[in-house]
Amino acid sequence: MEYRSQKIAYWYFAAALPLFVLQVVVGLWLAANYTFTIPQSIVNVFPFSTARAIHTNLLVLWMLLGFMGGTYYIIPEETKSELYSTGLAWFQLIALLVTGVTALVGFLFGWTQGRPLLEIPMALDFVVVIGALVFLFNVGMTMLKAKNWTAIQGTLLGGLVFLALLYLFGIPFYRNLVIDWYYWWWVIHLWVEGAWELVTASIFAFVLMKLTGVERQVVEKWLYVEIGLFLFTGLAGTGHHYYWIGAPRYWLWIGGIFSALEPLPILLMVFDTMHHVKERNQKIVNPLTWTYAIGCAVLHFIGAGVWGFLHTLPQINYYTHGSQVTVSHGHLAFFGAYALLNLMTFYYAMPKMKGIAEYDDRRGKIGFWTMCSAMMIMGLTFGVAGVLQSYIERVLGMGYMVAQGYMRLWMGVTMAAGVFFLAGLLTTVFDLFTLRPAKARTT
Repeated sequence: MEYRSQKIAYWYFAAALPLFVLQVVVGLWLAANYTFTIPQSIVNVFPFSTARAIHTNLLVLWMLLGFMGGTYYIIPEETKSELYSTGLAWFQLIALLVTGVTALVGFLFGWTQGRPLLEIPMALDFVVVIGALVFLFNVGMTMLKAKNWTAIQGTLLGGLVFLALLYLFGIPFYRNLVIDWYYWWWVIHLWVEGAWELVTASIFAFVLMKLTGVERQVVEKWLYVEIGLFLFTGLAGTGHHYYWIGAPRYWLWIGGIFSALEPLPILLMVFDTMHHVKERNQKIVNPLTWTYAIGCAVLHFIGAGVWGFLHTLPQINYYTHGSQVTVSHGHLAFFGAYALLNLMTFYYAMPKMKGIAEYDDRRGKIGFWTMCSAMMIMGLTFGVAGVLQSYIERVLGMGYMVAQGYMRLWMGVTMAAGVFFLAGLLTTVFDLFTLRPAKARTT
């Protein structure tokens, strides 16, 4: 760790990891709802819709904390200066955590806006906006004060500004439901496939450069290409969400064509990563971090690229939209693109913040492979359940509960895989909090 203010990132990581564990625990409860018949007395107290809101909002919260912590670690090294204010970073962390916990508790008592993923009540939305503005001010002032601009800094700042602006469109309600859902997708889709992709590209490029020793201009050259493609396909690809909400028919063409192009930048990222491996001129000190980087690129391509491409073609999406096929795509894409990105950043930065040059990665490897294997199984079983659901409900025209009966076996397998995923995650979290130098292998 080169700068004292980078230490603040540790507390963002430390806050994010327990939230990730809680998200998975709630996810297992959701799987149990599909697998078993839950007594009505329990459903009355803790309904499925509340559990789903907690599960998805925990995802957003822990991933944002990971991105923000990663940004606070990267910016000092990129600008070659201390952060503008660690006090503001502490204020922002506490404000977001208090807001997040308040929202989650509020869901239990029915305090929600009702829109999936954006259930946080409007009063708390303003606190989130204040936290985002404080974050942008702190990062922006650090860059302006240092006057040492790089492409990684610019991409990261652009992604963060984009992320904050898009959140504003999800705050108001619109009387026309088509317009309301139109802007809802601006937040959901353009966050994930626009703003978050910019943040991912910049963090990925930074870690790749530091980890492999590849020259900056090599990483930044491809970064420009990937940013352009991500924006081009990500923005126009939003159209695949407009198929069935009453938007004009031309979105079928725009959404279908540009959604098909979305895997291209991800594929470039995979080739780019392999190119860096061949060209690197120094030994990779911590191979587990490198494994996370490769895993992030590969599962990003499979979950967001291949699954996304197949699922968003209009002819297929007509039957699978909103089914468990969507859930399969969402789990693989979020885990591959963003969960692994955050864990890669944690494994890169946390040893350095503890003064460990080379860490013992035996437990970490078990955690990584357990999580990735379990997630691949979950992706497949969600997909099988979704195909059954689509065929029974939308081809045969049978009832919702009839389809649920045929899906139960596959949701049970999904739940079993989820238990293994939780075991891998707990191993990973324990490993990150108790990292040891590699020499501990011999003791």
